[in-house]
Amino acid sequence: MTKYYTSGEFAEKAHVSIRTIRYYDQKNLLKPAARTKSGARRYTDQDFAKLQQILLLKYLGFSLNEIREMTIGAGDAQFLLGSLQIQKLLAEERLEEMKNVITAIDSTSQALKSNRQVDWSQMLKLIHLTAMDQSLSMQYKNATNISARIRLHRDYSVNQEGWFPWLFSNLHLKPGMKILELGAGNGALWSQNIAKVSKNVTIVLSDISEGILADARKTIGDHPQFQYSVFNAQKIPFADNTFDLVIANHMLFYCDDIPKALQEVQRVLKPDATFTCSTYSKRHMHEITDLVQSYNDNIVLSSTNLYERFGLDNGRQILQPYFKNIVCHKYRDAIELSDSMPIISYILSCHGNQNSILLDHYQDFKQYVDQQVKDGFHITKDAGFFSCKK
Repeated sequence: MTKYYTSGEFAEKAHVSIRTIRYYDQKNLLKPAARTKSGARRYTDQDFAKLQQILLLKYLGFSLNEIREMTIGAGDAQFLLGSLQIQKLLAEERLEEMKNVITAIDSTSQALKSNRQVDWSQMLKLIHLTAMDQSLSMQYKNATNISARIRLHRDYSVNQEGWFPWLFSNLHLKPGMKILELGAGNGALWSQNIAKVSKNVTIVLSDISEGILADARKTIGDHPQFQYSVFNAQKIPFADNTFDLVIANHMLFYCDDIPKALQEVQRVLKPDATFTCSTYSKRHMHEITDLVQSYNDNIVLSSTNLYERFGLDNGRQILQPYFKNIVCHKYRDAIELSDSMPIISYILSCHGNQNSILLDHYQDFKQYVDQQVKDGFHITKDAGFFSCKK
């Protein structure tokens, strides 16, 4: 039987004021689970979980409007579990950063006591680095979105080989090769295949984000084959004819100037060396778009269709001015499931207007998706890569 708390009982157990509880209700952040006939608020244990999310996100620097959107599904256990795991990772990262700050403070204090010269520029650099190139709130938002996508593909894909092992097997690495991956992200291509990476290769992982590359270094571990470099793919800081292989895994469509990035790739490749670039087509996961638009045709999951910028349908034409022997390789896969929450989490992670529209209709939307998937739901996956030569 569900246990209900009055506003006063709930506030006391949560160590917040009744005023705060009422304010969050007015802002549609934390609606009571029920009301009495006289209109008095009643809360349940599940509401403590949602309050925890609200207070943590507020601590991380999100505005109340942002929190309102981000906690749409906070009452669902699966959503909450994923969120807690990300909170733990971010807390661990912040703890490590603060340990470094404490060490620097001790070092500076000792220098002052000994009348030695203090290198204030190093202290300032460290303080800036603790913020990395993203705020903690942006890290949280990005990590939550990425986690939702990973779970859907990892847990419900038909092809058990997995995208990264499949892509790695098609790279055909040989001893002595010098390799560059553009937009390497968290380094999953390498961390998932680390046992197969020869010691006699050199691999440069690049990204525009210093913070993301730090995550890649941590995930991959201490392996001498790997180097890390922060730069924009439209200005690669290496000499002509340097690399035997350049990889761009689902990243070209993010470049502001794709032709410029392709010119740079061509320049740094050795003669007859290979460029491998992956993407997807307009058919990829179209069932999710169809699902939300059948619920509300005003929902747009992305303001930009990335496959229109560089996709399987137009990639060959985009590559032809810069490369030869262009071949398209498809990864055969699909997603099959009958559980609504992985799909809903994926939808809420998108960069469109869905959260603002679904905000006041979450339970209704969840019931709609439950009904659509109860007998099984198929999601098309149409991804692959182009291999081509300089």
